[in-house]
Amino acid sequence: MPMITSRTTVKLPQEKRDVLKAALGKAVSILGKPESYLMLGFEDCYDLYFGGRKLEKGAFVSVELFGGENPDACAKMTAEICSIFTRELGIPADAIYITYAGYKNWGWNGSNF
Repeated sequence: MPMITSRTTVKLPQEKRDVLKAALGKAVSILGKPESYLMLGFEDCYDLYFGGRKLEKGAFVSVELFGGENPDACAKMTAEICSIFTRELGIPADAIYITYAGYKNWGWNGSNF
């Protein structure tokens, strides 16, 4: 079960959210996970600062996974996320920051996996 949360400085109208949902739904297979288990969260018009300056176009993306992270798969996923956010939102890859975290315990429906 992956959860991908993004905070972007740009506005995300529903049609862009739908495009991102579809693209990330395909991309999650890089991590060995099916889209049917993918959760997504979008936060737009978010103020992001790096090095003391406000980013006009930027994104912070958090990828959380049940189980461990595979460094090679994460590297490929980073490239794909940057490609998606650059293509669809015009955010330059050097203003996209991504973190990965794996969890041994993930609860759902009254119990843990």
